[in-house]
Formats: sequence, C-alpha cells, structure tokens
Amino acid sequence: MILEWTILIFAWILTACLLFIIPKDRKRIAIVAFLFKQAITLLFGLAVVEYNLISYPIRFFSDVNRASFTFEYFAYPTICGIFVSFYPYYRTRLYKLGYYASFCTVLTIPELLLEKYTDVIEYLHWSWYWTWITLFITLMLSRRFCVWFFNGLSKEIESLEN
Repeated sequence: MILEWTILIFAWILTACLLFIIPKDRKRIAIVAFLFKQAITLLFGLAVVEYNLISYPIRFFSDVNRASFTFEYFAYPTICGIFVSFYPYYRTRLYKLGYYASFCTVLTIPELLLEKYTDVIEYLHWSWYWTWITLFITLMLSRRFCVWFFNGLSKEIESLEN
C-alpha cells in the first residue's frame, strides 16, 4: 500500500514539473487543452469506472469519486497540454501519426505496468489496447478543439502552426 501512495505522489510531482517545459508563448494553448481534456475525462473516466471496466483500488478522494483523480484530472490533462503545445503542424501526415502513436504508447506502457504490479489500477473488463485507442481519440479531439477555439486569434494560430 505504501508503494501505491508513493507512486501517486510521485506522479503529482513529476506532472507538476512537466508543466515547466511548456513555452511561455504556448501556455494559453496548453491551458485550453488541459481544461478541455478535463471535461472529456470527467465524462469518460466516470463512465469507465461506473460500468466496472476499470477499478482504482488506491486513489485520492476515494470517498468522493471512483475514478483516479491523479490520472484523469491532473496527469493526463497536463500531458495533453504538452501534446497540443508541441504538435508538429508542418510535418508530414506520417510524422503526425507517429507523434500521436508515441504519446499513446508512452502513456499506455506505464499504465500496463501499474496494472500488473500494483493496486493503483485494475483492469476488470478492459485491456491495454482500449487504453491506447481512447488516448488516441481524446488527444485528437483535444487538438481539434484547440485549433477550433483559437481560430481567428492570430497569435495563437501562429504558435499552433509553428
């Protein structure tokens, strides 16, 4: 049990440190992506635990919510902000697909290890490929939302395109 709480606290510290890699000129984009991702994960994360697809035996705020507050409301939205901030707009489609795939894979592998070796997450009727697919879809939705949201604001569009 101490291992799980250590992992959760470490995830908070690591995620907070990752916020500092976002360039100043892209902070607005990252904030919008962060908030949009929280809205998505609020709905989807709750649905997944309510339908008993995933369980989070060790989590913060266990009396309030069965979803993982750490992942659904802080770590994943932060990573999404980073994803959208550094998106390679002027690259080829294959490169962009690789960008999506690398983020999804880098997020799925630690989750799979946590599921196998700790009580932080437990797959009930879920598998790693569902995680990968949902990460891909939600990252795509977040990026598209940011492009739509900043449409007409020249400074943000310039930073999105560079």
